Amino acid sequence: MPKKIINRREFLKKTTGIAAGVAAFPYIVRSSALGKSGSVAPSNRITLGCIGTGEQGWYVMSNFLQMPDVEVVAVCDARKPKCDEAVEIIQKHYGQKEVAQYNDFRELCADKKIDAVLIATPDHWHVLHALEAARNGKDMYMEKPFGMSVEESQVLRKEIKRLGRVFQFGTQQRSDRNFRFACELALNGRLGKVHTIKVGAHPSIKSPNFPVVPVPEGTDYEMWLGPAPWAPYMHERVETDESWTKYWWHVSDYTLGWISGWGIHHLDIMQWGNGTEISGPVEVEGTAEFPDDGLCDCATSWDVKMKYSNGTRVLFKDSNQNKQGVVFEGENGWVFVNRGVLEANPKSLLSEKIEPNEINLPVSTHHQQNFIDCVKSRSKPVSPIESAVCSDITCQLSDIATRTGHKLKWDPQAEKFIGDELASGMLKRAMRSPWHL
Repeated sequence: MPKKIINRREFLKKTTGIAAGVAAFPYIVRSSALGKSGSVAPSNRITLGCIGTGEQGWYVMSNFLQMPDVEVVAVCDARKPKCDEAVEIIQKHYGQKEVAQYNDFRELCADKKIDAVLIATPDHWHVLHALEAARNGKDMYMEKPFGMSVEESQVLRKEIKRLGRVFQFGTQQRSDRNFRFACELALNGRLGKVHTIKVGAHPSIKSPNFPVVPVPEGTDYEMWLGPAPWAPYMHERVETDESWTKYWWHVSDYTLGWISGWGIHHLDIMQWGNGTEISGPVEVEGTAEFPDDGLCDCATSWDVKMKYSNGTRVLFKDSNQNKQGVVFEGENGWVFVNRGVLEANPKSLLSEKIEPNEINLPVSTHHQQNFIDCVKSRSKPVSPIESAVCSDITCQLSDIATRTGHKLKWDPQAEKFIGDELASGMLKRAMRSPWHL
């Protein structure tokens, strides 16, 4: 989700790629480490294709550019101007290197010189892009959330496992020490029995209605819409104007809104620290408020309650009701974690040491590097497909509960609702022809 980053045009004006590391990236590397003096042989680099070159795609791609064992060789976007900008960034970084440019993601996925792909497109495209990549033998780093339905998540999980692909979900909080430590405190009994977990995430926004305008030159609007219902073109539906005000992030044709888009980050940490990362709740109920006019139509406020078979209650609300982040509450204390924040009561919890014979969660200090390391070793990344699907399903269930208004019973093993036809019908979503899973 949103991170403070430098403007892509500023990047082009002010740097050849390395100097920008001070402002935008987790570390700086010498030019020799980038392979310019042969310190990393080309045969040892993972070649990467980037599908989606908007702001989030550009940010993650920029992180990959800083890695000595990665070579970004191709980009794809339905908007040619965005593709052109990405190519310019890559060429300036490497020193005028050849970069393949595609409008159709299927052509990029079929490119045999590409080992892995970054998928950073609007949510309604995530799973179709990932399926195409997997079926063409590519490993993938896929931005969150998953997509538009539980069925999509299940289909992709099945294909990733069948084809033996390496999959990293973009829930980068798993590569942050504070989030991992908070979860380990909860898992190892430092709080006593955890009885309640409170989760807060930014709500979606309201918007006015915007004017319909001609599709700009260089934009393949049919490809941008893809499996989503047809809708007239308006600038605000598609573009971001170099800001994080992405209206499509809050339009239900392309996303579930921030109950999922932001919620996935903190619900994933909740699942991790609750010891249920490959499971889910057994009961879900909730209410929400939705806009009654305007382009944006996702929940601007919500109050969701979940119950787990281990007895834990989860209270998931927008950040106007629960503070942004995750609070694990136990019989003997609590720990709160958010980006850049770690608090506890008693404070002595922050000095606790997790011993080798206790539950130690996987350690990653750089989410993209963890992915590349696993591509090489064929091991499981810190945010693998199994836990990614289960965490994302908690977002889906939250959205369904607020839209039905029903108290829902969920079987986390079968991944089905028990005795609710309306809710069960919402586990799938139709795609516009000719697109399908």
